[in-house]
Amino acid sequence: MTDAKREFTSAVLSYLRGVTKTGLAKAGRLAPLIRAGLIAGVAIAGLVFPLVALAGVGAKTGADALASMPEQLTVVPSAQTTYVYANDGKTLLTMFYEEHRKPTKIEDMSPYITSAIVASEDTRFYEHNGVDPKGVARAFVANQQAGGVSQGASTLTMQYVRMALRDGARTPKEALEATEQTTARKLREMRLAIELEKRVSKEEILQRYLNSAYFGHRAYGIFAAAEVFFSKTPKQLTLTEAALLAGLVKAPTAYDPAVNDRTAATERRNYVIDQMRKMGSITAAQADSARKTKIKLKLTSPPNDCVSVPKKHNDWGFFCDYLRNWWMEQPAFGADPQERLENLRRGGYRVVTTIDPKIQASAMEHILDKEKKKSVYAHGEVVIEPGTGRIKAMAVNRRYSLDQKNNGEHSDRRKRDDIRGNYPNTVNPLLGGGDMAGYQAGSTFKIFTMLAALDEGMPLTTAFNAPQRYVSKYITAPGPATCGIHWCPKNSSASMTGRQTMWSGFGKSVNTYFVQLEQKVGAEKAVRMAERLGLKWRTDVDRELATPEHAGGWGAFTLGVSDATPIEMANVFATLAAEGTYCEPIPVRLINTRDGASYEYKGKKVAGPRCHQELRPEVAQAATDAARCVTGYGAAKGDCGGWQTSPMVHATLHRPVAGKSGTTDSNRSAWFCGYTPQLAAAAFVADPDNPENTVGTSRGTISKYTVAETLKDALKGKPKEKFNPPPDFMVHGD
Repeated sequence: MTDAKREFTSAVLSYLRGVTKTGLAKAGRLAPLIRAGLIAGVAIAGLVFPLVALAGVGAKTGADALASMPEQLTVVPSAQTTYVYANDGKTLLTMFYEEHRKPTKIEDMSPYITSAIVASEDTRFYEHNGVDPKGVARAFVANQQAGGVSQGASTLTMQYVRMALRDGARTPKEALEATEQTTARKLREMRLAIELEKRVSKEEILQRYLNSAYFGHRAYGIFAAAEVFFSKTPKQLTLTEAALLAGLVKAPTAYDPAVNDRTAATERRNYVIDQMRKMGSITAAQADSARKTKIKLKLTSPPNDCVSVPKKHNDWGFFCDYLRNWWMEQPAFGADPQERLENLRRGGYRVVTTIDPKIQASAMEHILDKEKKKSVYAHGEVVIEPGTGRIKAMAVNRRYSLDQKNNGEHSDRRKRDDIRGNYPNTVNPLLGGGDMAGYQAGSTFKIFTMLAALDEGMPLTTAFNAPQRYVSKYITAPGPATCGIHWCPKNSSASMTGRQTMWSGFGKSVNTYFVQLEQKVGAEKAVRMAERLGLKWRTDVDRELATPEHAGGWGAFTLGVSDATPIEMANVFATLAAEGTYCEPIPVRLINTRDGASYEYKGKKVAGPRCHQELRPEVAQAATDAARCVTGYGAAKGDCGGWQTSPMVHATLHRPVAGKSGTTDSNRSAWFCGYTPQLAAAAFVADPDNPENTVGTSRGTISKYTVAETLKDALKGKPKEKFNPPPDFMVHGD
């Protein structure tokens, strides 16, 4: 601290010791002191007000305290709202925020709001250098007369400094220090305000202030305030609207016109209007007219999180939930799930997702045609784009809602007295991406056995005699499918008996063929194939059976006794459609930072496809040739055996299509997974509350129709791309 500054500060402290409650006349003597300080090159004349509290500790102590104050404000970006859009980048799905805020440039604000905030908070804003000496003197005298704090001396710049310190707090202690009523805090604000004004223009300070101020109703910044109170942008604010918002900053709760009697809000608004007139921002005629105008609000409640997706598109909530869970798993967004979620709510990202509203709407239409929302059975579908892993639709016959008070009875009679069923309202991740195990996928799992065999060099012509019941080599616990100590599965129809190849065995879903194929290739290789294509084991039983010690004896695996999620199964068949290119299922197409840059992590775009060649192309081509038999489309290089399990799929779609149906023992679930070169989909029907509750034979085909109809709608007008046939060595062997 220079001698001039120290001498000036000491003089101010000495003077302030002599000021009394009745010393109004002496206030004028501050002026020469302030002038003296400024002449001496002291830019801190405005520190008089907080130094009152230091007067009793001596001039040297006060000066030393002043000298220790920081000179430069470290601005930490404020929390901003993350906006989440559909794949068109325009359709808003929802937002995530702790403080609803979107930065706005001053040129995109109404001139009324900039003049109103100055009139409301700091009429001498354009005259002072961060601290207003006249305001300090006025507040000091008023407070001396009142015997306490009746006026503050905070300039608009000082208020912004306080906001910046609050928003930049990294600990509760720092947050308290930024807002507590202490002399030290006031000193720091003044010092930083003076230094800030040396570096930043008045317009920039005003812009920062308006983007940081709290207006009530969880609206931080002028963009959110204009949206929440008037459903418009800051540029569109009228004089009376701007004056109302400017008046809220002083006491957002007390003056809130949305929840309180509007008398206080009107009086505060009119005060701001009068101040604007005195400053010359508006004419007397404008002021008179504005004062007579009644407050008219058009309130908006900006959506926040997945439970706030638009009501007419409530089904988007399940996709939103998948997105949030996916985000919390990504190291790119933080060190742990909690930090990643916090960054989502504070980071101000622009997230363009992969969901296609048209495909989603089509999927919902066809699902609800077959199973209404109030059904105990969940009927859902996931659509994925091969070659990118982008999730195009996640639809299920449920409402995404936490309100379950009017839900139906639980389908498990043992639980009815304690809990309601999860229909029609639920937030359970019924389609995948959460902690639910999924559903037994039945014969769709035969794809893993066939792929393992093809990968080991067995050709499509690999044949076995398939009896109605087969005594396998696998040892199993006693039950209806056992013969002594052996597992003895049977076919669902006697017409499956006879010699089968991969084409006919897959097309007809012949159990006794696939058990023999699994024995030849090894059950463990089928299990590992499923893992390679993205399946995870979520139950204790599945995890135990999938271990190296037990996988080799898991004979029933090929018949789909393990649980899987629709998103996993859709992606398995998307990998085949992409000729062996595995892509991680991904819900985002683009993620931009608050600065507009594409978000990257370790040099890669976080939203980019994450793909690799997991299967040799010829293996995927061979599996597709067999899977064509299922749908009635027919194989390119083999005999499908005269009939198939799902001929309605090609009959509905009328374009190249492959897939696999699947039902479990006693019809506890019914699946269909289908794909074209452009899209893959998996649909299921099951009771997620009670897996023992059978869906019945009448629901055995609805997933087939749902997939076929959804793909037909999604691909309307698009070219009928063909599958590449497998090379001859995959057909007949080397």
